[in-house]
Amino acid sequence: MKGYLWTGGHGSTSTEAAPSEGRLAPWEAIAVDAVGNVIEFWGFKRNQGRVWALLYLRGEPLTAGEIERELDLSKGGVSMLLRDLERWGVIQRVRLPQDTVWRYGAETDLVRMVRHVIEEREAGFVARIRADLAEARRLAETAGSVPAERLERLEKMATLAEHVERALRLFIKTSRLDVSGVLAVFRDGAGRRGEK
Repeated sequence: MKGYLWTGGHGSTSTEAAPSEGRLAPWEAIAVDAVGNVIEFWGFKRNQGRVWALLYLRGEPLTAGEIERELDLSKGGVSMLLRDLERWGVIQRVRLPQDTVWRYGAETDLVRMVRHVIEEREAGFVARIRADLAEARRLAETAGSVPAERLERLEKMATLAEHVERALRLFIKTSRLDVSGVLAVFRDGAGRRGEK
């Protein structure tokens, strides 16, 4: 199972599993909640992060029912979370030979996971911002009455969005994040202010 942390166990039989069904060990609860908080800060659902973190820490695929019990979530809630996480490519559904139910395993290649989420969400968002700024610039130029200084600032905003989009696309292709173009836009503005 490439891309998964799976030791070949069946269910929650790992020696590192929670001490009793439906109860996370204290260290595990802290780690799972920490990831959930980070994910929520980034604009996702907190429980999406908690589900991924549980699967990642356990190192073996779990059933939806096991996830419900371990994280004290509803069946419907877990179903929606798993669907979202599958769509983002951060978990995958697997069926073990001896099983009649689906299990879910965490993507363990963290760079690939971040790259996929950026491709699905941030890159499209930045592309839309860039298109909006291009339209704003077109309308401002057509108006003919917009002061040159404002046009220049609008141009700088559009250039910044273009560099951010380029940096994200480069990261998606190479896993390298080059923000030199973004920084150059800020340096250029600072230099011009210093000249005045």
